[in-house]
Order: sequence, then C-alpha cells, then structure tokens
Amino acid sequence: MTRKPTGDLRRGWTTGACATAATKAALMALWGDGFPKSVGITLPRGETPEFPLAHTDKGEGWAEVGITKDAGDDPDVTHGALILARVTKSKGGVVFVAGDGVGTVTKAGLPIGVGEPAINPKPREFMCAVVDEMAAIYDMPADVEITISIPNGAEIAKKTWNGRLGIVGGLSVLGTTGVVRPFSCSAWIASIHRGIDVVRADGLPHVAGCTGATSERVVQGMYNLPDFAMLDMGDFSGGMLKYLSKKPVPRLTIGGGIGKITKLAQGAVDLHSSRSQVDFDALNDVAQSLGLPDVSNANTALEAVTITGNALAREIARLAQINAMEQSKGMIDQIDIVVIDRTGNVLGQV
Repeated sequence: MTRKPTGDLRRGWTTGACATAATKAALMALWGDGFPKSVGITLPRGETPEFPLAHTDKGEGWAEVGITKDAGDDPDVTHGALILARVTKSKGGVVFVAGDGVGTVTKAGLPIGVGEPAINPKPREFMCAVVDEMAAIYDMPADVEITISIPNGAEIAKKTWNGRLGIVGGLSVLGTTGVVRPFSCSAWIASIHRGIDVVRADGLPHVAGCTGATSERVVQGMYNLPDFAMLDMGDFSGGMLKYLSKKPVPRLTIGGGIGKITKLAQGAVDLHSSRSQVDFDALNDVAQSLGLPDVSNANTALEAVTITGNALAREIARLAQINAMEQSKGMIDQIDIVVIDRTGNVLGQV
C-alpha cells in the first residue's frame, strides 16, 4: 500500500502533457534550427511547465524527442517513463500513430474508437494545437504524423486497467488538464467509469465492484465473470454507484471485507479509513435487534462477527444492499452483496 507523504505535495505532469511538449520540440527541430534544451507549453488552466529534453534524434524528414515523465509526489506507475514523440509529414492533417509501448483500442465504449491508438481526446487536442502553433510560426502546412512511443510501456501497462478495458500493447496517453494532482481520487474514479462504459458497450448484463484483490477473486469465481466485468471499485463505492445510476447495468455485485461493507451498510459511500469509520453503537443495535450477543466493545467489525456468528454478516450484507440501491437511485435491477473475511471465506451474502 502506498502511503501518502506528509507536508505539501508536489504536482506533476500527465503523459499527455509530456507527449505535447515532446511533439512541440520535435517540430521545432524538424522545421526550425535544431533541438532546444527545454520546451514549454501552456495548459488549459494556464500552467506553463517547462520540460527538459531527455532524448533527441533526427533523420531525413523526421525528428524525435523524448521527455521523462515527472508525476510529482503521486504514486503514478508511469512516473519516470520516457515519452517519445516522432514527427513526420502526413498526407493531410494530424495523424496519430501508436508506437512501441502505446496501446491500441480493441473494445467499444472508450472515448477513442476501436483500432485507434490509445491517445485520449484531450492529449490529441493539445498536440493538434501545438501543430497549428508551430505551423504558423514556421509557415508550414499543419500536416503531421505523430508517433507516440513509451519504452517498456507494455510491461508498465500490466499494472494498469488497460487489459480489462480492451487496450492492448501498452499504455494510454492520458490527461484532461495536463496536471497530475498528488493522490487525487479523480483518476481512479474515471477508471471505474471507463470500465462501466466498456461493459455497457459490450452488452454484458453483470458487473462487479470489489474493494480489493481477495474479494475480487472470490466474486469472480462465484459468478464466472470475465476480467473486464470486474470494476476495481476500491473505496469508491459512491463514485461507482453514482455513475451506474446514470448509465446502469442490469446486475451489480459488490464484494468486500466485513469492515468496508459494514461502512456501506451504515450509509457511507467513501469506504477509506480516513473518511469513514464503523459506528460500533449502531452495529450493536443491529446485533441486538437480531437477538445476538452484545458487540459494543468489539474493536473491529470482524471481531463483532466472530462474537455473533455469520448472522450479523448476513444482516450487514442486507443493509449494504439497501444503501447501494438508494445510491443507484433504483436504476439497477439486481444488486448482490458478498462479505468476506481476510482469507476469502464468505461470511454473508444477499
């Protein structure tokens, strides 16, 4: 588990921002006097980062620049990766090509069409703007083929959601604002949303959101779901359920440990330990209503279930199901809850 550093956190720059800066510097070399030592770009919110060039190369009719991604203090798997942009003349307009380590889209439902390089719309927009800017400066036609490569990207992509989303061969070039906000929840929630989009486009009627690897393994085995149906919900049950209320799937299974599912049962939607806690008085009220032993002195939800037996876990699952239905505004036909212990044993299910 990556622990959040203390003190002020340093922001970083997305792969899309790095690719844009590399494209600009490569065009300067192709159309101008040579490679600059560093290159600056302007991002949508006015930031003006300056990127030192980590790699340069040039041949007949092409130029290539590499920029090392700095994700700041965020535990981004692409931190330190080299983002390469090679520019050549195209037959018309700006054309994007997936080089080594950049994925290709193979499933519908993503913002980029099937068969296209996994370069998201905003980074494409950034790069097109840079092409227009440089073409005006150097009085050249804005007809450019941009090949983005990320050495070792295929290996790094194994640590991402790309395989489940149908992006094969490498990483995606991402970034809406160009800025990486340290320990931001938005990127994780966006990944959940893209997973739902892919499932809906495929017509799959059943998805699962799990809090961790153990619950995911148990739930996937129980329902024989394909990998792309498994949403890495983590602590963000609210982000998942809110999106499903707008873009529903007929059936949803939520799986997790007894602690996090208890918080969901008690009305929480962000299940992280720093943002929600188990209310043991309320948990004891549930136990008492079932005629179960007192659990008011339990230190954890798992200890409470150990005291009472699995009847309490089953009731927790039922209450979690009610909250999940409310959060999804009744747009999901069926919601299942699976509660497990740390070793993957099912404690309660509804």
